[in-house]
Amino acid sequence: MTEIHLSDKHKAFIEEQVKAGAYKDADEVVAAGLSRLGSENELLKQMIAEADAQFERGEYLTFTTADALADSIIERGMQRLNGKS
Repeated sequence: MTEIHLSDKHKAFIEEQVKAGAYKDADEVVAAGLSRLGSENELLKQMIAEADAQFERGEYLTFTTADALADSIIERGMQRLNGKS
């Protein structure tokens, strides 16, 4: 069995979760945390794969200056606000 060491902060959080009735014991709290971490990692992998695919399709913008990048962000934000995706 793997032994883990937790900070006082993490121990207190686990105790709070169990005391609040959200989980029956510390094992459930840790299992839920690991499950969420696994889900987030899977989502991140999917997002990276999609970004790689977009890059391969040439779906990206390039900017020569920080001002040009800022202007593009502002312009796209204004278009969204005005409903012109």
